Amino acid sequence: MRDAAAALLVAALCFLCVPAFAQGLRVHLAGAPQIMFTPSQGCDGNDVPDAPTRVFRADDGSLVMFGLHDTNRAFRGPDLAHMKLDCDVVLASPGNPDPAAYDDHSWITALFTRDGRHVSALIHHEYHGNEHAGACRFTSMMACWYNTILEAASSDAGRHFQHRADAVVAAVPFRADRDQGRHRGFFNPSNIVPWHGAFYFMASTTGWQGQPGGVCLFKSRTPETSGSWRAWDGHGFAADFLDPYRHKVSLTTHCRVIAPFPAPVGALVRLRGSHEFLAIFMARRDDQMFPVSGFYYASGTDLRHWSQPRLLLAGATYYDDPCAASGHVIAYPSLIDPRATSRIFADSGTSPWLYYTSATVKGCTITGARDLLRRRLAVQRPH
Repeated sequence: MRDAAAALLVAALCFLCVPAFAQGLRVHLAGAPQIMFTPSQGCDGNDVPDAPTRVFRADDGSLVMFGLHDTNRAFRGPDLAHMKLDCDVVLASPGNPDPAAYDDHSWITALFTRDGRHVSALIHHEYHGNEHAGACRFTSMMACWYNTILEAASSDAGRHFQHRADAVVAAVPFRADRDQGRHRGFFNPSNIVPWHGAFYFMASTTGWQGQPGGVCLFKSRTPETSGSWRAWDGHGFAADFLDPYRHKVSLTTHCRVIAPFPAPVGALVRLRGSHEFLAIFMARRDDQMFPVSGFYYASGTDLRHWSQPRLLLAGATYYDDPCAASGHVIAYPSLIDPRATSRIFADSGTSPWLYYTSATVKGCTITGARDLLRRRLAVQRPH
Protein backbone atom coordinates (compact mmCIF):
# COMPACT_ATOMS: atom_id res chain seq x y z
CA MET A 1 0.00 0.00 0.00
CA ARG A 2 3.00 2.24 -0.13
CA ASP A 3 2.35 5.41 -2.13
CA ALA A 4 3.47 5.27 -5.77
CA ALA A 5 4.64 1.66 -5.43
CA ALA A 6 1.00 0.61 -5.23
CA ALA A 7 0.47 2.09 -8.69
CA LEU A 8 2.56 -0.74 -10.14
CA LEU A 9 0.64 -3.56 -8.48
CA VAL A 10 -1.76 -4.02 -11.36
CA ALA A 11 1.07 -4.57 -13.84
CA ALA A 12 1.67 -8.10 -12.55
CA LEU A 13 -1.98 -9.12 -12.25
CA CYS A 14 -4.02 -10.96 -14.88
CA PHE A 15 -7.60 -12.19 -14.90
CA LEU A 16 -10.06 -14.36 -16.77
CA CYS A 17 -12.43 -13.03 -19.40
CA VAL A 18 -15.89 -12.31 -18.06
CA PRO A 19 -18.87 -14.29 -19.37
CA ALA A 20 -21.70 -12.16 -20.70
CA PHE A 21 -23.90 -12.33 -17.59
CA ALA A 22 -26.91 -10.07 -17.53
CA GLN A 23 -26.14 -6.92 -15.61
CA GLY A 24 -27.94 -6.84 -12.28
CA LEU A 25 -27.58 -3.84 -10.00
CA ARG A 26 -27.15 -0.30 -11.30
CA VAL A 27 -25.09 2.15 -9.23
CA HIS A 28 -24.81 5.92 -9.72
CA LEU A 29 -23.19 8.84 -7.96
CA ALA A 30 -25.90 10.78 -6.14
CA GLY A 31 -24.08 13.63 -4.46
CA ALA A 32 -21.00 15.83 -4.33
CA PRO A 33 -17.84 14.67 -2.53
CA GLN A 34 -17.49 15.48 1.16
CA ILE A 35 -14.12 15.70 2.92
CA MET A 36 -14.13 13.45 5.98
CA PHE A 37 -10.45 13.63 6.97
CA THR A 38 -7.25 15.39 5.92
CA PRO A 39 -3.68 14.76 7.19
CA SER A 40 -3.75 18.10 9.05
CA GLN A 41 -6.23 16.45 11.41
CA GLY A 42 -3.80 13.62 12.15
CA CYS A 43 -1.78 12.95 15.27
CA ASP A 44 1.89 12.89 14.26
CA GLY A 45 2.30 13.03 10.49
CA ASN A 46 1.77 9.30 9.95
CA ASP A 47 -1.98 9.56 9.51
CA VAL A 48 -2.89 9.55 5.83
CA PRO A 49 -5.71 7.59 4.13
CA ASP A 50 -3.88 4.54 2.78
CA ALA A 51 -6.38 1.66 2.87
CA PRO A 52 -10.08 1.11 2.22
CA THR A 53 -12.29 2.44 5.01
CA ARG A 54 -13.62 -0.28 7.34
CA VAL A 55 -16.01 0.14 10.27
CA PHE A 56 -17.70 -1.97 12.93
CA ARG A 57 -20.26 -1.30 15.63
CA ALA A 58 -18.80 -1.76 19.11
CA ASP A 59 -20.61 -3.37 22.03
CA ASP A 60 -21.52 0.06 23.46
CA GLY A 61 -23.20 1.11 20.19
CA SER A 62 -20.41 3.43 19.02
CA LEU A 63 -18.62 3.05 15.68
CA VAL A 64 -14.93 2.20 15.21
CA MET A 65 -13.34 2.90 11.82
CA PHE A 66 -9.96 2.22 10.18
CA GLY A 67 -8.36 3.19 6.88
CA LEU A 68 -5.13 5.07 7.54
CA HIS A 69 -1.45 4.10 7.34
CA ASP A 70 0.64 1.38 8.99
CA THR A 71 0.71 3.22 12.30
CA ASN A 72 -2.80 1.93 12.86
CA ARG A 73 -5.17 4.29 14.67
CA ALA A 74 -8.95 4.23 14.87
CA PHE A 75 -11.65 6.79 14.28
CA ARG A 76 -14.38 6.62 16.92
CA GLY A 77 -17.78 8.25 17.15
CA PRO A 78 -21.53 7.83 17.57
CA ASP A 79 -22.21 7.76 13.82
CA LEU A 80 -20.43 8.09 10.49
CA ALA A 81 -20.90 11.86 10.39
CA HIS A 82 -19.13 12.42 13.72
CA MET A 83 -15.99 10.29 13.67
CA LYS A 84 -12.85 11.60 15.37
CA LEU A 85 -9.36 10.17 15.22
CA ASP A 86 -8.10 8.59 18.44
CA CYS A 87 -4.32 9.13 18.70
CA ASP A 88 -3.68 5.89 20.58
CA VAL A 89 -1.91 3.34 18.34
CA VAL A 90 -3.92 0.11 18.20
CA LEU A 91 -1.42 -1.83 16.05
CA ALA A 92 2.12 -0.68 15.35
CA SER A 93 4.54 -1.57 12.55
CA PRO A 94 7.90 -2.19 14.30
CA GLY A 95 9.95 -2.85 11.16
CA ASN A 96 11.12 -6.29 12.30
CA PRO A 97 13.90 -7.48 9.92
CA ASP A 98 12.92 -11.17 10.30
CA PRO A 99 10.41 -12.05 7.53
CA ALA A 100 9.25 -15.08 9.55
CA ALA A 101 8.04 -12.73 12.31
CA TYR A 102 5.52 -10.98 10.01
CA ASP A 103 5.99 -7.76 11.94
CA ASP A 104 7.39 -5.25 9.46
CA HIS A 105 4.56 -3.06 8.04
CA SER A 106 0.91 -3.86 8.88
CA TRP A 107 -2.39 -2.32 7.76
CA ILE A 108 -5.77 -3.20 9.26
CA THR A 109 -7.85 -3.93 6.16
CA ALA A 110 -10.90 -6.00 7.20
CA LEU A 111 -12.89 -6.51 10.40
CA PHE A 112 -15.04 -9.20 11.95
CA THR A 113 -16.91 -9.28 15.26
CA ARG A 114 -19.90 -11.13 16.64
CA ASP A 115 -20.38 -9.09 19.81
CA GLY A 116 -18.66 -5.74 19.17
CA ARG A 117 -15.99 -6.40 21.79
CA HIS A 118 -14.01 -9.37 20.53
CA VAL A 119 -12.75 -8.28 17.12
CA SER A 120 -10.68 -10.02 14.46
CA ALA A 121 -8.84 -8.03 11.82
CA LEU A 122 -7.36 -9.13 8.53
CA ILE A 123 -3.95 -7.53 8.12
CA HIS A 124 -2.26 -6.57 4.87
CA HIS A 125 1.38 -7.18 5.84
CA GLU A 126 4.33 -5.92 3.79
CA TYR A 127 7.88 -7.12 4.30
CA HIS A 128 10.28 -4.61 2.72
CA GLY A 129 13.54 -6.46 2.23
CA ASN A 130 15.26 -3.35 0.89
CA GLU A 131 15.01 -1.79 4.35
CA HIS A 132 16.88 -4.64 6.09
CA ALA A 133 20.58 -5.38 5.64
CA GLY A 134 21.23 -8.47 3.56
CA ALA A 135 17.54 -9.26 3.00
CA CYS A 136 17.37 -8.17 -0.65
CA ARG A 137 20.01 -7.46 -3.28
CA PHE A 138 17.87 -4.79 -4.91
CA THR A 139 17.40 -1.24 -3.66
CA SER A 140 13.80 -0.55 -4.66
CA MET A 141 10.91 -1.46 -2.38
CA MET A 142 8.96 -2.92 -5.28
CA ALA A 143 11.68 -5.47 -6.09
CA CYS A 144 11.90 -6.58 -2.43
CA TRP A 145 8.22 -6.54 -1.42
CA TYR A 146 6.88 -9.79 0.09
CA ASN A 147 3.23 -9.63 1.14
CA THR A 148 1.08 -11.79 3.39
CA ILE A 149 -2.45 -11.63 4.83
CA LEU A 150 -2.46 -12.09 8.59
CA GLU A 151 -5.00 -12.05 11.39
CA ALA A 152 -4.91 -9.97 14.56
CA ALA A 153 -7.29 -9.93 17.51
CA SER A 154 -8.71 -7.43 19.97
CA SER A 155 -10.63 -8.17 23.18
CA ASP A 156 -11.40 -4.53 24.00
CA ALA A 157 -13.53 -3.33 21.06
CA GLY A 158 -10.59 -2.45 18.85
CA ARG A 159 -8.50 -0.40 21.26
CA HIS A 160 -5.57 -2.83 21.06
CA PHE A 161 -4.78 -5.51 18.50
CA GLN A 162 -2.20 -8.29 18.67
CA HIS A 163 -1.18 -10.74 15.99
CA ARG A 164 -2.55 -14.20 16.64
CA ALA A 165 -0.04 -16.93 17.51
CA ASP A 166 -0.72 -18.62 14.14
CA ALA A 167 -1.34 -15.36 12.34
CA VAL A 168 -1.03 -16.34 8.67
CA VAL A 169 -4.30 -16.40 6.74
CA ALA A 170 -2.82 -16.49 3.22
CA ALA A 171 0.84 -16.73 2.23
CA VAL A 172 2.48 -17.68 -1.05
CA PRO A 173 4.13 -21.12 -0.93
CA PHE A 174 7.68 -19.83 -0.66
CA ARG A 175 9.69 -17.54 1.57
CA ALA A 176 10.98 -14.02 1.05
CA ASP A 177 13.94 -14.17 -1.33
CA ARG A 178 16.76 -11.64 -1.62
CA ASP A 179 16.75 -12.29 -5.38
CA GLN A 180 13.00 -12.09 -5.97
CA GLY A 181 13.11 -8.93 -8.10
CA ARG A 182 9.39 -8.14 -7.96
CA HIS A 183 6.54 -7.81 -5.48
CA ARG A 184 5.02 -11.17 -4.53
CA GLY A 185 2.33 -12.46 -2.23
CA PHE A 186 -1.33 -12.09 -1.30
CA PHE A 187 -2.54 -8.50 -1.03
CA ASN A 188 -5.33 -6.16 0.02
CA PRO A 189 -8.18 -8.22 1.48
CA SER A 190 -11.66 -6.87 0.92
CA ASN A 191 -14.08 -6.52 3.79
CA ILE A 192 -15.66 -9.73 5.14
CA VAL A 193 -19.24 -10.65 4.20
CA PRO A 194 -21.53 -13.38 5.64
CA TRP A 195 -23.51 -15.72 3.40
CA HIS A 196 -25.33 -18.99 4.14
CA GLY A 197 -23.67 -19.52 7.52
CA ALA A 198 -20.12 -18.83 6.33
CA PHE A 199 -17.95 -15.75 5.82
CA TYR A 200 -16.02 -14.60 2.76
CA PHE A 201 -13.43 -12.09 1.59
CA MET A 202 -11.47 -11.48 -1.61
CA ALA A 203 -7.74 -10.90 -1.92
CA SER A 204 -5.38 -10.47 -4.85
CA THR A 205 -2.17 -12.29 -5.67
CA THR A 206 0.63 -11.61 -8.12
CA GLY A 207 0.81 -15.34 -8.74
CA TRP A 208 3.60 -17.90 -9.15
CA GLN A 209 4.31 -20.93 -11.31
CA GLY A 210 0.94 -22.48 -12.15
CA GLN A 211 -0.97 -19.76 -10.28
CA PRO A 212 -2.20 -16.83 -12.39
CA GLY A 213 -2.33 -13.40 -10.87
CA GLY A 214 -5.71 -11.95 -9.99
CA VAL A 215 -8.33 -12.01 -7.24
CA CYS A 216 -9.17 -15.11 -5.17
CA LEU A 217 -12.17 -15.82 -2.93
CA PHE A 218 -11.69 -17.11 0.65
CA LYS A 219 -14.20 -18.77 2.97
CA SER A 220 -14.40 -19.65 6.67
CA ARG A 221 -17.12 -20.62 9.12
CA THR A 222 -14.99 -19.40 12.04
CA PRO A 223 -13.24 -16.16 11.00
CA GLU A 224 -11.83 -15.81 14.52
CA THR A 225 -9.47 -18.68 13.64
CA SER A 226 -6.77 -17.63 11.18
CA GLY A 227 -6.05 -21.20 10.08
CA SER A 228 -9.68 -21.73 9.06
CA TRP A 229 -9.67 -19.75 5.82
CA ARG A 230 -9.64 -21.67 2.52
CA ALA A 231 -9.70 -20.35 -1.05
CA TRP A 232 -11.91 -21.40 -3.96
CA ASP A 233 -9.92 -23.71 -6.25
CA GLY A 234 -12.55 -24.12 -8.98
CA HIS A 235 -14.20 -27.12 -7.35
CA GLY A 236 -14.52 -26.21 -3.70
CA PHE A 237 -12.95 -24.19 -0.91
CA ALA A 238 -9.91 -26.38 -0.41
CA ALA A 239 -6.86 -24.24 -1.19
CA ASP A 240 -4.90 -23.75 2.03
CA PHE A 241 -2.08 -21.19 1.90
CA LEU A 242 0.00 -21.95 4.99
CA ASP A 243 2.91 -20.13 6.59
CA PRO A 244 6.00 -21.26 4.59
CA TYR A 245 8.24 -20.59 7.61
CA ARG A 246 6.33 -22.99 9.87
CA HIS A 247 4.71 -25.56 7.60
CA LYS A 248 5.49 -27.73 4.64
CA VAL A 249 3.87 -26.02 1.66
CA SER A 250 3.16 -27.01 -1.93
CA LEU A 251 3.65 -25.02 -5.11
CA THR A 252 0.76 -26.96 -6.63
CA THR A 253 -1.84 -25.44 -4.27
CA HIS A 254 -3.70 -22.86 -6.36
CA CYS A 255 -6.81 -20.70 -6.14
CA ARG A 256 -9.15 -20.00 -9.04
CA VAL A 257 -9.00 -16.38 -10.16
CA ILE A 258 -12.36 -14.60 -10.04
CA ALA A 259 -13.33 -12.39 -13.01
CA PRO A 260 -13.74 -9.52 -13.82
CA PHE A 261 -11.40 -8.10 -11.18
CA PRO A 262 -7.97 -6.99 -12.43
CA ALA A 263 -6.78 -5.95 -8.96
CA PRO A 264 -7.95 -5.81 -5.32
CA VAL A 265 -11.66 -5.49 -4.55
CA GLY A 266 -12.22 -2.55 -2.21
CA ALA A 267 -15.89 -3.05 -1.33
CA LEU A 268 -17.92 -6.25 -1.07
CA VAL A 269 -21.49 -5.99 0.26
CA ARG A 270 -24.85 -7.67 -0.09
CA LEU A 271 -27.91 -5.60 -0.95
CA ARG A 272 -30.57 -5.99 1.73
CA GLY A 273 -33.72 -7.70 0.56
CA SER A 274 -31.93 -9.02 -2.51
CA HIS A 275 -29.84 -11.98 -3.56
CA GLU A 276 -27.33 -9.61 -5.17
CA PHE A 277 -23.78 -8.83 -4.05
CA LEU A 278 -22.04 -5.63 -5.09
CA ALA A 279 -18.28 -5.26 -5.55
CA ILE A 280 -16.41 -1.99 -6.16
CA PHE A 281 -12.79 -1.80 -7.29
CA MET A 282 -10.37 0.43 -9.15
CA ALA A 283 -8.97 -0.31 -12.59
CA ARG A 284 -6.61 1.23 -15.07
CA ARG A 285 -7.69 1.94 -18.64
CA ASP A 286 -6.98 -0.95 -20.99
CA ASP A 287 -9.15 0.01 -24.01
CA GLN A 288 -11.01 -3.29 -23.60
CA MET A 289 -13.00 -4.05 -20.48
CA PHE A 290 -12.04 -0.73 -18.88
CA PRO A 291 -12.38 2.14 -21.38
CA VAL A 292 -11.23 4.73 -18.84
CA SER A 293 -9.42 4.58 -15.51
CA GLY A 294 -11.46 4.88 -12.34
CA PHE A 295 -13.73 3.01 -9.95
CA TYR A 296 -15.88 0.22 -11.38
CA TYR A 297 -18.56 -2.04 -9.97
CA ALA A 298 -19.92 -5.50 -10.71
CA SER A 299 -22.77 -7.54 -9.22
CA GLY A 300 -23.42 -11.23 -8.73
CA THR A 301 -25.40 -13.73 -6.69
CA ASP A 302 -22.84 -16.32 -5.54
CA LEU A 303 -19.53 -14.41 -5.10
CA ARG A 304 -17.90 -16.50 -7.85
CA HIS A 305 -19.72 -15.26 -10.96
CA TRP A 306 -19.99 -11.55 -11.66
CA SER A 307 -21.50 -9.23 -14.22
CA GLN A 308 -19.60 -7.17 -16.72
CA PRO A 309 -18.02 -4.22 -14.88
CA ARG A 310 -19.53 -0.76 -15.18
CA LEU A 311 -17.89 2.59 -14.56
CA LEU A 312 -18.82 4.34 -11.32
CA LEU A 313 -16.31 7.20 -11.08
CA ALA A 314 -13.76 8.15 -13.74
CA GLY A 315 -10.32 9.35 -12.71
CA ALA A 316 -6.63 8.48 -12.66
CA THR A 317 -5.93 5.84 -10.01
CA TYR A 318 -2.88 4.56 -8.15
CA TYR A 319 -2.48 2.09 -11.01
CA ASP A 320 -1.97 4.85 -13.58
CA ASP A 321 1.23 6.68 -14.43
CA PRO A 322 1.27 9.60 -11.97
CA CYS A 323 3.21 11.67 -14.52
CA ALA A 324 0.06 11.69 -16.67
CA ALA A 325 -2.36 12.42 -13.84
CA SER A 326 -3.84 15.90 -13.76
CA GLY A 327 -3.20 16.95 -10.18
CA HIS A 328 -4.60 14.03 -8.21
CA VAL A 329 -5.39 10.32 -8.22
CA ILE A 330 -8.13 8.30 -6.52
CA ALA A 331 -7.77 5.00 -4.66
CA TYR A 332 -9.16 2.58 -2.06
CA PRO A 333 -12.91 2.58 -2.71
CA SER A 334 -15.17 1.17 -0.01
CA LEU A 335 -18.92 1.19 0.51
CA ILE A 336 -20.59 1.87 3.85
CA ASP A 337 -24.31 2.13 4.58
CA PRO A 338 -25.01 3.85 7.93
CA ARG A 339 -28.19 1.75 8.20
CA ALA A 340 -26.38 -1.56 7.86
CA THR A 341 -27.84 -4.30 10.02
CA SER A 342 -24.60 -6.22 10.58
CA ARG A 343 -21.93 -5.11 13.05
CA ILE A 344 -19.33 -5.23 10.30
CA PHE A 345 -21.40 -3.20 7.80
CA ALA A 346 -21.49 -6.06 5.29
CA ASP A 347 -24.96 -5.19 3.97
CA SER A 348 -26.29 -2.15 2.17
CA GLY A 349 -29.51 -0.47 1.19
CA THR A 350 -30.03 1.68 -1.88
CA SER A 351 -28.27 4.86 -0.69
CA PRO A 352 -24.87 3.98 0.83
CA TRP A 353 -21.74 6.09 0.94
CA LEU A 354 -18.72 5.55 -1.30
CA TYR A 355 -15.57 6.25 0.76
CA TYR A 356 -12.27 6.74 -1.06
CA THR A 357 -8.89 8.48 -1.03
CA SER A 358 -7.95 11.46 -3.19
CA ALA A 359 -4.19 12.07 -3.32
CA THR A 360 -2.35 15.10 -4.67
CA VAL A 361 0.24 14.50 -7.40
CA LYS A 362 3.25 16.79 -7.77
CA GLY A 363 5.38 16.21 -10.82
CA CYS A 364 5.46 12.42 -11.04
CA THR A 365 5.03 11.75 -7.32
CA ILE A 366 1.92 10.74 -5.41
CA THR A 367 2.29 12.77 -2.25
CA GLY A 368 1.12 12.34 1.33
CA ALA A 369 -1.39 15.16 0.80
CA ARG A 370 -4.44 12.90 0.75
CA ASP A 371 -8.03 13.42 1.76
CA LEU A 372 -10.57 10.83 2.79
CA LEU A 373 -13.73 11.63 0.82
CA ARG A 374 -17.21 10.21 0.66
CA ARG A 375 -20.03 10.51 -1.87
CA ARG A 376 -23.60 9.34 -1.71
CA LEU A 377 -24.54 6.54 -4.11
CA ALA A 378 -27.87 5.42 -5.53
CA VAL A 379 -28.25 1.66 -6.01
CA GLN A 380 -31.07 0.44 -8.23
CA ARG A 381 -32.36 -3.08 -7.73
CA PRO A 382 -32.75 -5.41 -10.72
CA HIS A 383 -36.29 -5.65 -12.11
